[in-house]
Amino acid sequence: MSGRKTLLIVYHSLTGGTAQMAEAARAGAAGEPAVQARLLHAAQAGPDDVLGADGYLFATPENLAAVSGQLKDFFDRCYYPALDRINGRPYACLVCAGSDGQNAARQIARIATGWRLKPVADPLIVCTHAQTPEAILAPKQIGADDLERCRALGEALAVGLALGVF
Repeated sequence: MSGRKTLLIVYHSLTGGTAQMAEAARAGAAGEPAVQARLLHAAQAGPDDVLGADGYLFATPENLAAVSGQLKDFFDRCYYPALDRINGRPYACLVCAGSDGQNAARQIARIATGWRLKPVADPLIVCTHAQTPEAILAPKQIGADDLERCRALGEALAVGLALGVF
């Protein structure tokens, strides 16, 4: 096994739900000493971060049945600089959704397919059932069971990277 691996967690969050999910995943990954879990807001993450990572976790709210604009901006800025340079690396995604979250997960999967990344888990979607403008814009509190699922996904990604399973 070569040196320490890096799991890059890139997220955007407007109302705090996705941030809680991403932080829970980072906490799960932090238990694996052979892996550095880097949690970066989408606005701060760039091509060098993508190229320097061994695996990825992309986290977004679903906005208007799509990934958030800031996560899309991250992909726009990083896609071509990383193209054909990260083939085969593992990834998973987290989606904080008001209804179903499936379209945001599909968008991430399409981008990851272009990058030739390897999906290692089904999309983890947490549905807040926020359907009114007030509920959609209100600060979110993700439940303990859903945060545990996020923590477990971060842990699984880190262990898989550490063991060279991916």
